[in-house]
Amino acid sequence: MLRRSKLLVPIFGLILFLAACGQDYNGDFSFDIADFSYTNQDNEQFSSSELEGKFWIADFIFTNCETVCPPMTSNMVDLQQMLKEEGMEDVEIVSFSVDPDNDTPEKLKEYAASRGATFENWNLLTGYEFQEIKELSIKSFKTALEKAPDSDQMMHGTSFFVVTPEGNAIKKFDGRQPAEMEKIVQYLKEVK
Repeated sequence: MLRRSKLLVPIFGLILFLAACGQDYNGDFSFDIADFSYTNQDNEQFSSSELEGKFWIADFIFTNCETVCPPMTSNMVDLQQMLKEEGMEDVEIVSFSVDPDNDTPEKLKEYAASRGATFENWNLLTGYEFQEIKELSIKSFKTALEKAPDSDQMMHGTSFFVVTPEGNAIKKFDGRQPAEMEKIVQYLKEVK
């Protein structure tokens, strides 16, 4: 009986080690992303469950943004094209509107399409209350979100987050900087 127990301990340890290997990514942090189910640019429900088992890139934008969102969205279009060229079309892109009162599915689709986006692997989400997206932004992505005082503008994060197939944000890149898009592609090549 003692011999059998001695044999089982290393086998059990090996099983635990191998199980953990599949989820060990070289990231800077690990933020568990809360489950969500929102409305996409095609006026269809899109939920976090559809992202299970896939890497995805997340950001926060709004269509009447006067500062950071237009370059961020153009950079995301470039990133989408780079991923396609590298054969990584399975990487999903999710843009959360921080102005759900104004950003209808139609507005989001027109906004992204006018910058060259395609929608095979990109979902732009709305259909929630501001407080709900604020909570997701702060609690899951650890990035601030506030309505600008006396303005129709929003103060929000400008990062592009890499999220693992298990639903953990593990790295962020500056979504305003075109050079960061190549870094995201390189990073995904290393961790995928």
